[in-house]
Amino acid sequence: MGHHDEVNLIPTPKAKISDADIADVLGRAVQIIDPLLDILAETDPLGLKHRTRHLGDGDGAVDKIQDTLARVLNIADVPGTSAWDGMDLDARVNWWVRRVGALNNVAVAFPGFLGVIADRLPIQDLLGFANQAIVLCAVAREHGVTDRQAQVRLLASVLCHRELPPSTVPDDTDEELIQFSATPAGVVRALWSLAGLLNAIRDELARRPHPRAVFRVLGMLPAVGAVVDYFGEFGALQRAAEAGRQWIGQHSTQ
Repeated sequence: MGHHDEVNLIPTPKAKISDADIADVLGRAVQIIDPLLDILAETDPLGLKHRTRHLGDGDGAVDKIQDTLARVLNIADVPGTSAWDGMDLDARVNWWVRRVGALNNVAVAFPGFLGVIADRLPIQDLLGFANQAIVLCAVAREHGVTDRQAQVRLLASVLCHRELPPSTVPDDTDEELIQFSATPAGVVRALWSLAGLLNAIRDELARRPHPRAVFRVLGMLPAVGAVVDYFGEFGALQRAAEAGRQWIGQHSTQ
């Protein structure tokens, strides 16, 4: 017996996560994600998104500052701006992947600074799963899929490789919608709640789309592993989004 072998004198029971468990957790996750997406897509406290449709209407100093800020939002194609109105479905889906997903991806890749040690930490799969879930829900919404049952089934299929029958997923009206304030603190609390919720299905997190093998190997290197992980995770995110669109296409006629 080698020195790496372990002897389990008392076998540890391994609980199987049922489809109902997955449906319950993902259902509550969607209840957090959808309000977060609403905040990003609809909140316009300073009226800057609306202003992108009326640039140059005022000539005061404050008007010029607001026009400048509005142009920044317009250049970034933020939802609710004039630029967003002119984007087609593919462009809008790509925005969620390349802007929001790519930004969140920085946090997903951060454990890569630890190199091989990160492989022993569950946090990367937790953050990666959450990021892919957020982007997939955004993709679903852009395709007109706003029903919570359909979104849960989409997440279960792409991220957990489980095809849940509709009867397994609670109806939209079974639970009260979770509300969060449209403030940085409210968003942070929502993301923290989402991470804690998804941690309940820890064994399922590793089923999500992962970086390809070459990125996983290079990602074991300290420090540079974070950069490698970023590109690897971004590729996985793109594949998750594409798989989500394929799932929506296959189920749109059912």
